[in-house]
Amino acid sequence: MKVSVIVPAYNEERWIFKVVQEIIRAGYDVLVVDDCSKDRTVELASKAGAHVLCHVINRGQGAALRTGTNWSLKHGADIVVHFDADGQFRVEDVARVIQPITHGTADIVLGSRFLDRTTNVPLGKRFLLMPLARIINDLLFGVRLSDPQSGFRAFTASVGHQLYWRQDRMAHASELLALMVRGHWRIQEVPITVIYHEFGQGFFGGLKILKDLFLKRLG
Repeated sequence: MKVSVIVPAYNEERWIFKVVQEIIRAGYDVLVVDDCSKDRTVELASKAGAHVLCHVINRGQGAALRTGTNWSLKHGADIVVHFDADGQFRVEDVARVIQPITHGTADIVLGSRFLDRTTNVPLGKRFLLMPLARIINDLLFGVRLSDPQSGFRAFTASVGHQLYWRQDRMAHASELLALMVRGHWRIQEVPITVIYHEFGQGFFGGLKILKDLFLKRLG
C-alpha cells in the first residue's frame, strides 16, 4: 500500500530537510509542494530526497495541498497524508493516523491535539480560538470534531478522487471538513502531538480565515 505524504512549504528552509528525511526514513513517499518560496526550501527538499513541485506564484496552503494531492493520486497513492513543513508534527504519528485506514475501519482520519494531553497548546488557542472554531464549523457546516482546524489528515485514494476544495489559503481546512462530512465517509479522529515553535496564524489570521469561510458559505 503506497502512502504519499504531501508537505506544503513556503520559506521553510529551517525545517524542510529534517522533515523530509524523517518521512523517508519512516518508509513513506514524500512530495513537497513549494509555494513560491524566497529561500532555499526547494534546494533542501530536493537534497533530502523529496519529489518537489513548485508554484510559480504564492497561492496558499490550500492550493499547495490540492496540487500535491492531485499529483499523488495520479502517481498511484493508495493513502494521502497532509503534513506540515514546520517541524511541529511528529513523523511517528503518521502510522497512528493511517492505521484506521489500513485496518479498514475508516476512510478519513484526522489528527487531534485535544484527545490527550501530550500537546502543550497555547492558552489562546485552547480556550479562545479553538472553541470559537468548533462553534463556527458546527453552525456553518455541521462539523462536530475536537480539532476542526487540524492540518494533519489522511484519506484513501477513493476519497481523494472525490474531494475538490476551492479555498486556496488557510480556510481550506474547514472547507475540507465540510466536504468530508457531506460525503458520508467513515471519519475518525486520533490523538497526535504537536510541538509548537510558533503560535500559528494569530488573531488577525483567524479573522481572515473566518472571512474566507463566510464568503465560501455565501458563494
